[in-house]
Amino acid sequence: MNYYNNPVVAQLPKHLLKFIVLQYYDRYTSIDQAVWRYVMRQNYAYLRDIAYYPYIPGLTKAGLTIESVPDLQAMNDALKKIGWGAVTVDGFIPPSAFMEFQAYRVLVIAADIRSIDHISYTPAPDIIHESSGHAPIIGEPEYADYLQYFGSVGTKALSSGKDMELYEAIRELSIVKEKENASEAEIKAAESKFEAISKDMGEPSEMALLSRLHWWTVEYGLIGTLDDPKIYGAGLLSSIGESANCMRPEVKKLPYTLAAIDYAYDITQPQPQLFVTPDFKQVYAVLDEFANKMAFRVGGKESVAKAIDSRQICTLVYSSGLQVSGQVVAFAETDEFIGIKTSGPTALAFDYKQLEGHGKSYHKDGFSSPVGRLAGLDKPLEDCSLAELKALGIEEGALCDLTFESGLHVVGQVQSLTFRGDKLLLISITDCTVRGEDGHYYFLPEWGTYDMAIGERIVSVFAGAADKDAFEGELQENDYNPLKVDYSDRSKQLQQVFQHIREAREKKVDFEFLEAQLELLAPEHSDNWLAALEVFEIALHQDLETLAKRAEDFLIQQLSLHPELTKLIQDGLRLAKDKNISLTLG
Repeated sequence: MNYYNNPVVAQLPKHLLKFIVLQYYDRYTSIDQAVWRYVMRQNYAYLRDIAYYPYIPGLTKAGLTIESVPDLQAMNDALKKIGWGAVTVDGFIPPSAFMEFQAYRVLVIAADIRSIDHISYTPAPDIIHESSGHAPIIGEPEYADYLQYFGSVGTKALSSGKDMELYEAIRELSIVKEKENASEAEIKAAESKFEAISKDMGEPSEMALLSRLHWWTVEYGLIGTLDDPKIYGAGLLSSIGESANCMRPEVKKLPYTLAAIDYAYDITQPQPQLFVTPDFKQVYAVLDEFANKMAFRVGGKESVAKAIDSRQICTLVYSSGLQVSGQVVAFAETDEFIGIKTSGPTALAFDYKQLEGHGKSYHKDGFSSPVGRLAGLDKPLEDCSLAELKALGIEEGALCDLTFESGLHVVGQVQSLTFRGDKLLLISITDCTVRGEDGHYYFLPEWGTYDMAIGERIVSVFAGAADKDAFEGELQENDYNPLKVDYSDRSKQLQQVFQHIREAREKKVDFEFLEAQLELLAPEHSDNWLAALEVFEIALHQDLETLAKRAEDFLIQQLSLHPELTKLIQDGLRLAKDKNISLTLG
């Protein structure tokens, strides 16, 4: 594992390391470098006027340059000075993991970079979006705190089964759209699958609603006034198409409030409205307002029901502090909330540390226990002293006979008591019978030892296990290795052209050598425009008037052959002619 000599990355928990991959910087081609440079130059020229003010100096704070695809070591060298880090991952990772990285103040950077065909925008995670979008604004302390806080809240958000289906559909769609030579049939099939699932999501889960707040702030947020907003969202900062589109009057600007959760979004389309916050205190306050309604702060029967609906590993926290992690299922066929139950491997923890002897291998078939107060007892059982417990017949070796207010009746011999501080967490009972008021048996002696959780209430319910490192087991190394692409002869030739142009810009070859590179470009190919644009830019700034004219004529010819490139080429020509923008901005 490469921690990039960054203590922030080094403190990541083990269960997150499986998502991290090596960057393999040498795999970025000369075309990839040109794509990065084009997007960053366009962003710099446009965003210096409409981006929130820390963006431009933030490039330096984040270890980014205009000229080259970022190197993760350089980014980490810069980010650690402001208490952050960065790692590369292979495309999409589960939303909960993404949020948890954020909570640890680590930016997740997709290792891939968009193709020249999707230079304006791609729905797939890529290094342009993740680094040039998210990283520069991290230098703003209030925003950085918000991002971390969002991660800590998002880590606990409960998902639904439908959420995971939608996540897989989005992941599939983004991969297909970015795939070289993807057929129309493949794209249409992926789009149809995404649309079908997105239209049948039912009641949105906590994670679904929280993702909307994330989208309308972290990804597509505006800050300032409705009349004069500035961009701070990463999706806008990293997309030369979206950053220009978002300022059009046709895109509604709405005040940012909790009402933003009522607005769904489509990652494949420009957004019809955006939300403007006056400052980062407002986005923090809105997030806190939403968090106050989430299961991890509310607890109770309603929150347990959300955990059951999620069909994912969740943690239920008793008022004693005991944490039960597993897939939650219904305890009993009754409207009354009398207990909790999990199915399959379950673990017990306290203060996010697994209790010794209570891991998944011990509770491999699930766990169940009452919730509530003993009948006739005027205080919660977890708060009873040893003397008070003894008076109730609860001491090691004694026979206990306990009836809960719910009617659950527990009989057996006390084997042990588990405390943390002055809180009773568990009573382990042998030869135990647990029976409901209706005569239904919930536990029988032949099933083994009954570990009864103690707690009057379920005070919190959150996604994932309490002790994730223990629950998820040994670290599995990520075997990601970018496939060696078998480039066609024409693709190899084009890469050579781009490399020679780059060398000319760096003055490693004679500028006149560029004329030969221009001769190699064929106007009928739509992926030649960027090479010609770079030749034009260099020739213009080196006063090579004849070469500049030839390159510009080539680009004008491209406009007639490929009208879909009009904005890209015109923006490039306009920027190259702008004397206020230095040729090398990195």
